[in-house]
Amino acid sequence: MSGTARIEISAVSHRFTDKPVLREITATLTERRIAIIGANGSGKSTFSRLLNGLLVPDRGRVTVDGLDTARDIKAVRRKVGFVFQNPDNQIVFPTVAEDLAFGLKGLGLGRAEREEKVGQMLARFGLEALAAQSAHKLSGGQKQMLAIAGVLITAPSCVVFDEPTTALDLRNARRIAEVISGLDETAIVVSHDLDLISDFDRVLVFDEGRIVADDTPGPAIAHYLRLMQ
Repeated sequence: MSGTARIEISAVSHRFTDKPVLREITATLTERRIAIIGANGSGKSTFSRLLNGLLVPDRGRVTVDGLDTARDIKAVRRKVGFVFQNPDNQIVFPTVAEDLAFGLKGLGLGRAEREEKVGQMLARFGLEALAAQSAHKLSGGQKQMLAIAGVLITAPSCVVFDEPTTALDLRNARRIAEVISGLDETAIVVSHDLDLISDFDRVLVFDEGRIVADDTPGPAIAHYLRLMQ
């Protein structure tokens, strides 16, 4: 299912209890690299979770290649993977290889094909020597690589990253940036790391639940920096 995705957000609003978090958001996402930036509490993380059905909007509609996130949740999540800020939130099985294999559960693959795909991902992300090691004893950078590999092994069309470099040192942050840059899939990245997104195709700036700038990185980041003054 690799390739790119078309995500349409139509008049979407969302609230938690009585607090509005998103207000009448409309956008069509088709570019290969899209960043989402904004202050804490601006609505950007909530918006990102709408893109693969982790949240369903209170009002409005989100579709991925025509599939409605409120009705077609399994098909949507096959198309849109999600990498959490804290990789421990998505590492499930004891060893690195077992955790990767878990992502293939339910896809109807034979044992040999599953093992082949796991081996390919271990090699791609430099995790071969760690295959039998405890997944939860990896370094922060290794855990993030495993989390990304665990999403990509299912061949989504799009991957949403929630603050993928926040807890990493410079070396590992650069490695994650290289991974994102090299993806064939659509990448939608929520981040405060302005260097990470400086060469993206498009940047959405959120403020108080609305998109207040939607442009290439230069103008969009300039708008964001003015908001932060």
